[in-house]
Amino acid sequence: MPALFKSLAELLEKIEGTRKRLQMIGMAAEFLKDLEAEELEPAVSMILGRPFPKWSQKTLEVSWATLSEILRRITEVDWNIFLEAFSSTGDLGSATKAVFEKTKVKRQALLLEKALTIAEVRHTLEAIAETAGSGSREKKERLIAALLSQASPVEAKYLVKIFIGEMRTGFHEGLMEQTVAKAFEIPLATVQKASMTIGDIGEVAAMAKTEGKERLSRVVFKVFRPVKLMLAQMADDVDEALKEHGGETAFEYKYDGARVQIHKHGEEVRVFSRRLTDVTLSLPEIVETVKSNIGANEIIIEGEVIAVDNFGYPLPFQHLMRRFKRVHEIEDTAEKIPVRLYLFDVLYLNGESLISLPYLRRRQVLAENAGGIPLTTQIITKERKDAEKFL
Repeated sequence: MPALFKSLAELLEKIEGTRKRLQMIGMAAEFLKDLEAEELEPAVSMILGRPFPKWSQKTLEVSWATLSEILRRITEVDWNIFLEAFSSTGDLGSATKAVFEKTKVKRQALLLEKALTIAEVRHTLEAIAETAGSGSREKKERLIAALLSQASPVEAKYLVKIFIGEMRTGFHEGLMEQTVAKAFEIPLATVQKASMTIGDIGEVAAMAKTEGKERLSRVVFKVFRPVKLMLAQMADDVDEALKEHGGETAFEYKYDGARVQIHKHGEEVRVFSRRLTDVTLSLPEIVETVKSNIGANEIIIEGEVIAVDNFGYPLPFQHLMRRFKRVHEIEDTAEKIPVRLYLFDVLYLNGESLISLPYLRRRQVLAENAGGIPLTTQIITKERKDAEKFL
């Protein structure tokens, strides 16, 4: 029997009601175990407040103004009830639930006709995201209204949270990785590595259920599917950094730019932002730079893009953001705000994952494949005074 969306909403209600992490993980693991493989990725994504997988470029583009107008229309309730609930909870989903509870009797007959499933909710979300062109706004509103009209109060609460991308249950991706490990009895380290490599913990969950540990341990990067960026850990000072790395470490400048992940296959190049958004169209000169300098057939590299003036000096970060937000009349903007790329890591090269290699070895591989693209300025030292002078 297909899993009901109400069961997912009720799980989220329980998770929201506790701050005990082990209890959250235990409840979520039991829930995931009972799902069919094809239900796992949609369920995991929704639990984390996402309508689609993390790597997906699909967007709902539904504003709260649109949602609130639809809610008023289908509930016909005094909107002061919503405003009072929102004032007391500070949560749009909880306020929506309060509104739906006031129209409970009116909606009961409809609920008996058909219960929402996780698969049906995903299907509707995909239809909303794919709606474009003339009349798209009205069609989107009809789809949203139809979905919410089938929802119980608790379902409506979490549908709204998914629409606005703000779950606020305290259940983050790290806890989901622990949940998947527990549900399918797979070492946490294996799940975490697979999640980083595949780019989505929901897909990892489905793979864990159907193929197990051995398959997860063999996953590789997929070009053009952006993956979670490897983030630096904070150190209070140079001494702590040296100690953490056994007395010798690499120091690099932090550029006032935007981190990017660049994927190349043959002559096709795509650029993704820190949030895994495709920004290729906004940075055509970065695409050309990669095409003309990197000969590898398949590669995933990471770097920093900075805005520069006509003399090549760095510009403040806000100038760069104007480039990232621009998707039309790019040539004019590119001429006014040129950008420069500096590379600092390579994750994948011609079918081989490199993330298990030591950083200095990856840096060497990067230098061998970067062509004329500069790498971030770096020194490797054991001496505090050298590091402080460099910084």
